Amino acid sequence: MWLYEKNLEYPVKITKTCPKTAQLIISQYGGPDGELSASLRYLSQRYTMPVREVGGLLTDIGTEELAHLEIICAMVYQLTKNLSIEEAKTAGFDAYYIDHTAALWPQAAAGVPFTALEFQSKGDALADLTEDLAAEQKARTVYDNLLRMIDDPEVREPLKFLRAREVVHFQRFGEALERTKERLDSRNFYYFNPEFDRQFLKRQ
Repeated sequence: MWLYEKNLEYPVKITKTCPKTAQLIISQYGGPDGELSASLRYLSQRYTMPVREVGGLLTDIGTEELAHLEIICAMVYQLTKNLSIEEAKTAGFDAYYIDHTAALWPQAAAGVPFTALEFQSKGDALADLTEDLAAEQKARTVYDNLLRMIDDPEVREPLKFLRAREVVHFQRFGEALERTKERLDSRNFYYFNPEFDRQFLKRQ
């Protein structure tokens, strides 16, 4: 259950049409390290997380990633809102325009469509949290790359906010991994998962 507040987590007010910039930023919507894959990853992993408070953290961060998805979509929308056909052609946005006009559709900057193969949900607490740590670092790297490429301060400010949140999420997942190791008795966890494998051990 979520309470939805009809405000962006960070304001987006972009006044200059730039389809080329939109084509780059859209990667954080449907790219391999984007906000869509992040939200689905964490909201899927939470169900099999054996440590309750870590499951709560996955719910919280997964929900926040949905808010980040809104920010990215708002940015792409505002960057293409008054798009002319000539601007689309000049910026190389014409192929996207043919399929979607200026509607939002999840894809990477290179045009590869979003797929559920972009994320994992293993049901192994240590594997999932280790993936989550890597995912946050990869997302942070994409924001770094976007900030290297984009000069417009109206675009950069929301990107800087989103980058900062990736760093915070990485820190929270690091704490969650250590807490989970303690709870699961990590000395034995790599040999077998005592809870999950108990049924199989009885057969030996």
